[in-house]
Amino acid sequence: MAGRSGAMQMLIKTFHKYSGKEGDKYTLNRGELKELLLEELGTYLGVNNEAVEKVMNDLDANNDGEVDFTEFIILMGALTVACNDFFLDTKIFIPLTK
Repeated sequence: MAGRSGAMQMLIKTFHKYSGKEGDKYTLNRGELKELLLEELGTYLGVNNEAVEKVMNDLDANNDGEVDFTEFIILMGALTVACNDFFLDTKIFIPLTK
């Protein structure tokens, strides 16, 4: 996997790795979202129960108690923007590789 298509595939695979373990295979419930955040982003974000509840409440646009793929992508986009802003503000740049 290379470049943008690899990044898109990784997002899709990551979502489906956790979705459907309990219930609907196309959504993340609170437990699945928590597991995803802890396993994939925990050391990076410092995830805890309060953070999971906040993320769930912010993302669950249709208030069904689950996060679908579109809502998940909104989270990943927001995190990417926040990281970009952080690196620009601190003058720390991530080297890009080809």
